[in-house]
Amino acid sequence: MRIAMHELKAGLSRFMAQAHAGAVIEVTSHDKPIARIVGIPAAEQSGLTHLMARGAAQWSGGKPSLQPAVKLEGDGKTLSATVLEDRG
Repeated sequence: MRIAMHELKAGLSRFMAQAHAGAVIEVTSHDKPIARIVGIPAAEQSGLTHLMARGAAQWSGGKPSLQPAVKLEGDGKTLSATVLEDRG
C-alpha cells in the first residue's frame, strides 16, 4: 500500500493498526518512496510461559511449598544457618 506523507499524518493510528495486522505501508513524498512501515511480529513465548502453554508446567498461582531445611550432622544447625555464619 502506498500513501502520501499528508495521508499518514491524517490517519496515523489507522495506518499503524494496518501495519500491526501485517500490511506493508510505503510512505511517499512527491510520488517518491521515502519510508516503509512494517509491523513487528509478536514475540514468541519463552521460559515458563512457553512451558505452561505447552502443558509441560503448571502453576496454581500460589507460593511453592518447600521441603524442610536440611539439618547437618553434629551440631544440628541448618545448612542455610551455616552458610550465613560463614559469610559473616
